[in-house]
Amino acid sequence: MSDLVLANATLVLPGETVTGSIRVQGGRIADIPLGAGVPAGAIDCGGDMLCPGLIELHTDNLERHIQPRPGVDWPHASAIVAHDAELASVGITTVFDAMRVGSIPSGKSRYDPYARQLASELLDLRARAALRISHFLHLRAEVCSETLTEEMAAFGPEDRVGIVSLMDHTPGQRQFRDVSKLKAYVMGKNNMTEAEFIEHVATLQELRARHGDAHERVAVAEAGRYGAILASHDDTTADHVATSAAHGIRLAEFPTTREAAQACHDRGIAVMMGAPNLIRGGSHSGNVAARELAEADLLDIVSSDYVPAALLMAAVMLGDLWGDMARGIATVTRAPADAVGLADRGRLEVGARADLIRVTRLEGAPVVRGTWVQGLRVG
Repeated sequence: MSDLVLANATLVLPGETVTGSIRVQGGRIADIPLGAGVPAGAIDCGGDMLCPGLIELHTDNLERHIQPRPGVDWPHASAIVAHDAELASVGITTVFDAMRVGSIPSGKSRYDPYARQLASELLDLRARAALRISHFLHLRAEVCSETLTEEMAAFGPEDRVGIVSLMDHTPGQRQFRDVSKLKAYVMGKNNMTEAEFIEHVATLQELRARHGDAHERVAVAEAGRYGAILASHDDTTADHVATSAAHGIRLAEFPTTREAAQACHDRGIAVMMGAPNLIRGGSHSGNVAARELAEADLLDIVSSDYVPAALLMAAVMLGDLWGDMARGIATVTRAPADAVGLADRGRLEVGARADLIRVTRLEGAPVVRGTWVQGLRVG
């Protein structure tokens, strides 16, 4: 790893922005001199922002690459490499790739197991230095399923599982309190008839009644075995949050109401919202708007969810909204790093990993002009 100096930049430090430089040595930040000087051999950033590399905790982007159309199974190695390159290009240097565990192998809207095979392929490519950025796994544990126990048993501490989220998609609660929203989504995606949708809802409700509580216990125990943190998903009520807290959950993904977000805040659970929600001005499922939570100081972390390029855009929007760019950028750098216990990244500090992005603004929109991972340019 050769030395690197990025000079004359607007450094987004923890708590403030200043003009200065970053000197990298051995893949780590070695020095942070202030001022606009450009030493010989340095890259002149011309006042562009220099931020820590973005940290993505929940993205479905890999699934989009392996199945670009319904029924199309794209070659996985190619899909993984393309996904990795896309994230590097938009400034993401650490990702927790979301993979569903817990399947329904029969019926019209069947879900077959895939996570173990895909994870093995991803980890093999990582071991062979074929990937540009840092990858961890995020297992989305579907409690309304038939196969959760055996699928989670196939993973272990060696698999870089950083997050296990408890996913309960039972119709009529959480994300799909409004069953009409679920109906439009599922019937359109799976080409269902009305009768098939009614059967689908009954199946999920029956699976929740038969397996839900036991599957929650399995997921909590397996997260402990992996050494992963636990996340809740779509908490809607204070009771949901109380249950999350009892499980030891530290991260709440996409609470659907202000009540739930406030309850998380009161219990010290970090609240993560989707960047598309913020950028679009509201939730596509009719749930609480991310902007409302941001204005109420109830938003801690942002996830790109299903649009990788949205992560930086949302952070800059929050910086503008709060009048504090360092705080906005922290929602996609320092805060997610802290939530998952990654103390070596997510901030511009001497000794931290040199995961860096150079960002300019064109008519207000942030544009990534360079991405470095441990001091090596990858995008």
